Amino acid sequence: MSIPPGLPPNTMTALPSISGRHPDYKDDWMDIPRTKLYTNVFVWDEIERKILLGYKKRGFGMGLYNGFGGKVESGETVSEAALRELKEESGISANIVHCGTLLFFAKGESCAHLVEVFRATSFAGDPTESEEMRPDWYALSLPDSDENSRTRKQDPFEEAAAIMSNDLPSIPFDHMWPDVPLWFPLMLSEKRFIGRVDFAKFKDDATGTLKDAMVKWWIGTITATSDS
Repeated sequence: MSIPPGLPPNTMTALPSISGRHPDYKDDWMDIPRTKLYTNVFVWDEIERKILLGYKKRGFGMGLYNGFGGKVESGETVSEAALRELKEESGISANIVHCGTLLFFAKGESCAHLVEVFRATSFAGDPTESEEMRPDWYALSLPDSDENSRTRKQDPFEEAAAIMSNDLPSIPFDHMWPDVPLWFPLMLSEKRFIGRVDFAKFKDDATGTLKDAMVKWWIGTITATSDS
């Protein structure tokens, strides 16, 4: 399957990729009117096997856990924006490494979110609650080796749920965006990835209300990039 429209065209990916669609969604990728650029930073401690997540207290994504990030402002680079948002939302600084690019679009919205994802395994400062985010530590267990990552055939949702250890709370996947288990194992394995997820409202059978659901998704692992 080719790279979905809207993603950087100079990115080369390798199979296997993760792709799928909602059983009631029959259309192709949605047309995107325009795109806004965002960042998302995930910090974890490999020695103590823990990852820092932020609970969103207000605004878009309120009530969900995520990394730390936000919109790239005029005049700043993506890396500068990532470091600024990390400091503003969690009170820490870190040596960040770019690891992924994700494109999100919800039907009926005026723009898509192009999110540049960064990781960090060391940081400075004490995580501190801000007006927007409450940082909390969660248990983390990294894959034993790259070989295990390459040969693992486990369902990505089961794999993501298994990435937890020690006495800290488990990673709260039930209170994160539904796409997270698709690419989280790649990030924790220090692989580079790219992907797109489209959302639309579908009726929730349990509550009878309309909720945003993933309707089409694709995640690939980056093996090389070309400037051409």
